[in-house]
Amino acid sequence: MTRATNILLVGPPGVGKTTVVMRLAAHLKDRAVAGFYTQEIREAGRRRGFQAATFAGETAVMAHVDFRGTHRVGRYGVDVASFEQLVLPQLARGHAIMLIDEIGKMESFSSRFVEAVGRLLDGPTLVVATVAIRGGGFIAQVKVRSDTEIWQVTRQDRDELPQRLARRLVSTRSD
Repeated sequence: MTRATNILLVGPPGVGKTTVVMRLAAHLKDRAVAGFYTQEIREAGRRRGFQAATFAGETAVMAHVDFRGTHRVGRYGVDVASFEQLVLPQLARGHAIMLIDEIGKMESFSSRFVEAVGRLLDGPTLVVATVAIRGGGFIAQVKVRSDTEIWQVTRQDRDELPQRLARRLVSTRSD
């Protein structure tokens, strides 16, 4: 039996999925890793939006309460073009391991993102991605793939999970 080449991290908002991805990237710093993570934008202690960041330090505001337009999640307007400009080059890079934070409603507004992630999941690249706990369409589709494992992130295991994932990814690459 072949091992799954894709690992999806799921858990409720705020449990630490992004932190797991960032710490995993640190564990894998000597490997060919690409991808992105998301961060909250806070102003005066209140969440005002979200930015995407690459592991090379490039950033783009992907959603903000001040953004207008048709693509919205709750009170946030989503800037699909800025998100694509930052993230799509990362997803096209030929790295052995791809870290994606996250496959969610905001990101799924980009059909180009959905296509790029689909190609990655189908290919030889090891993919670790955080995924929204709820959602239909692409969010639901990635969770039922036969080549994908679901790892639940909890407050109890989030601190040891990056090291466990790093060991798993290194052993999978050498299989």
